[in-house]
Amino acid sequence: MSDGRLPAHLEASSLLRRAEAERGFGMILHKGDADRGSLLLLIASRGVHCACLERALGPTGYAWQAVGPAAGVDAQSLAEWTSKRVRFDEDLWLIELDIPDPQRFIAETTSEG
Repeated sequence: MSDGRLPAHLEASSLLRRAEAERGFGMILHKGDADRGSLLLLIASRGVHCACLERALGPTGYAWQAVGPAAGVDAQSLAEWTSKRVRFDEDLWLIELDIPDPQRFIAETTSEG
């Protein structure tokens, strides 16, 4: 791959393992293209939505950024938003991570780039 990214399926697996290592769990809600699919993370803590993160191409390369509904949004609104995203991009990987310390996870993930 010319952009240096891992294949999407490998990155998805590593995110699930990272959540488990932090005493949380993860689930793939939609599998996208195994190699080139984009990743969208739904971050929660004890079932309460905290944030959505998406890796996007910016001026300095790929970086994670916050997108979508705000923290605490109801489940139906979040489901409607994610459904639209999957319909728009069938190659998208939709991954839910429920972790004990979501703010630390988000800060570490967005600073990694």
